[in-house]
Amino acid sequence: MSQITMPQDASQDPDYESPRRERRRQPSGAVPSGRATAASMVQDELRRAILAMEIVPGAALVEKELTARFGISRTPVREALIRLKEEGLVEIFPQAGTFVARIPTEAIPEAVFIRQALECATVELVARTGTEQAVALLDATITRQRDALERGDQEGFHLADEAFHETLAMSAGYPGIWKIAHAAKSQIDRCRRMTLPVPGRMAMVIREHLSIVDAIRRHDGPEAEVAMRRHLGTLLPDLLHLKEQHPDYFV
Repeated sequence: MSQITMPQDASQDPDYESPRRERRRQPSGAVPSGRATAASMVQDELRRAILAMEIVPGAALVEKELTARFGISRTPVREALIRLKEEGLVEIFPQAGTFVARIPTEAIPEAVFIRQALECATVELVARTGTEQAVALLDATITRQRDALERGDQEGFHLADEAFHETLAMSAGYPGIWKIAHAAKSQIDRCRRMTLPVPGRMAMVIREHLSIVDAIRRHDGPEAEVAMRRHLGTLLPDLLHLKEQHPDYFV
């Protein structure tokens, strides 16, 4: 299983609840706060590692190894794995084990469609009503991407890319749009992370973002929408190549 970066001493985490605290009696019907916090911590870190392709599709997730790595009992680990299963990121097979789910090929076009529907409407609105401050914030995220490209920092580049799209939703006045889009694109993210090492890919993303911001700056809603649709649709042609290069990652 791929390496997961976590503090060796989980007790130093301010949100950490020791197993001893987990065992304290709770009011009838209450969820033990320590267990809930620990399960959320494991869920968040495993999700991050899975989406970043640090843990690849098909990799085994062994409860004993996870409890040792996170420094917690098995109960919150199991709860985290069940939650990830509900997100479609983990598969649990009784008597066989728990594994990172392979990427469902048929789900990618639908996820791209959902994201295009949401973000094209968003960017058109920002272009019509956006302010100079909105443009400045978008320019700042592109600067972060350029800096990450110069450093060869794929993680930093990805985070700046996420910030670009979140900034659009915030500038439109509908932050909930980004939450919905973010929830719909987990499978897309794994594919996107596989494309970042491709030579010229990160530079291409920057050019696409610049086109979007240029249309917003000119208050050209239709052109902003076209630029966004083109930007979000580039993943679909890449899908065939990704499947050829990594057939074991897809189903």
